[in-house]
Amino acid sequence: MATAVAPTMLVATMTPATITLARITPAGSRRRDHPGAITGHDHPATVTSPARGPLGWCVVTRPSAHADRLVPPAQHPPGGFPLVGVVGAGQLARMMHAPATALGLGLRVLSEAPDASAALVVPQSPPGHHTDLDALRRLAAECDVVTFDHEHVPPEHLRALEAAGAVVHPSSSALLHAQDKVVMRRRLTELGVPCPRWAEVGDRAALERFGAEVGWPLVLKTPRGGYDGKGVLLVGSPEEAGDWLARLGPDDLLLAEERVAFTRELAVLVARSPMGQASAWPVVETVQENGICTEVIAPAPDLSPDLAANVTAAALRVAGALDVTGVLAVELFELPARPGEAPAFVVNELAMRPHNSGHWSIDGAVTSQFEQHLRAVLDLPLGDPRPRARWTVMANVLGGDYPELYSAYRHLLARDPGLKVHIYGKTVRPGRKIGHVTACGDDLADLRRRARHAADFLRGVVTE
Repeated sequence: MATAVAPTMLVATMTPATITLARITPAGSRRRDHPGAITGHDHPATVTSPARGPLGWCVVTRPSAHADRLVPPAQHPPGGFPLVGVVGAGQLARMMHAPATALGLGLRVLSEAPDASAALVVPQSPPGHHTDLDALRRLAAECDVVTFDHEHVPPEHLRALEAAGAVVHPSSSALLHAQDKVVMRRRLTELGVPCPRWAEVGDRAALERFGAEVGWPLVLKTPRGGYDGKGVLLVGSPEEAGDWLARLGPDDLLLAEERVAFTRELAVLVARSPMGQASAWPVVETVQENGICTEVIAPAPDLSPDLAANVTAAALRVAGALDVTGVLAVELFELPARPGEAPAFVVNELAMRPHNSGHWSIDGAVTSQFEQHLRAVLDLPLGDPRPRARWTVMANVLGGDYPELYSAYRHLLARDPGLKVHIYGKTVRPGRKIGHVTACGDDLADLRRRARHAADFLRGVVTE
């Protein structure tokens, strides 16, 4: 029988206060009929092709450099409540919308496309790209604080905003540790936080030396830009790394790490505000398939209380040392237990924003990661992160072969009213994260079965 470990909650002074430890159908496409699906309103919609100019070119929907002239001015909420600017309009920004509304805050999202996930639900979604410094400056001038849906904003742009007096959370100096894996490894090593053995390699000779030291195979990572399994390569010899090494410039480096023999993957999310208040959700187990998270179990079953406490303390220490404001996600590997030794872990990666491993908190915690992130970046008192149920299971919905989602969605709502189904408003592509489902309760095995069935049903893996 799996056992739950209660969360640790640290507040105010970083010392323990309590230890309570639109599926749409393109014309002519194949449509799936789901056995048992509710009928009567399943009208297939059609997708209108983009308008074409006289030479047959499709009209581009990406905003032009002058599109901001047509954007209404920023609107601040009444009563003196602040307006939060978010760079990026993906599903993370979309899921900030509901808690922002509940808190009385305004949300203004810099959107790279008019049909981006958050732009479909956030009224204030001016066009702009995260690499456009002028667009970033306009957003910062209009809002009380700027935060992020992703880590891809050029660091020099963030420094320019800060130099001009903008409030940016997390700061450019903190965010760099989530943008650059080499910078992260250097700092975590300085702090004494457990990491895999690692090295910076810029040529074959350096890779061969590291391989001789730790053994093959090795894991190579691009310092910047990788996520969901991208930018990661397992190599069994220097020859297998040839293409990556050949693409390196004179000053370029790769991060090489030992291949860790782990028992499972864990994650812990903490939040920290400028006043130094901090909170932590329970440590969770994450299940990965082909480099993509497919399931999160909160709290991690059968986790040693000592390991849970050590992991949480390490995450809070990192948040404080890096001066993080907002949510910090720490992804970890749990290592096999050795006789006579305490349970161990190593840190895999960091993220300084709401994270996939924390989506369970929307339905399963008193305060979700999205609400907490907004509270933190505005230096509001943080909310209670404790879970609402003994177990919460979140399963990611990945795109399949069926672009139409609505009939399957309606069927799931009728089949399992206890499920919470979150759809991100993204075009379906195979393997793309397009939503998630959450189930809460006391029977972990049943929750996992229900959540996995729902995710597979939406993807088209199962049809009943």
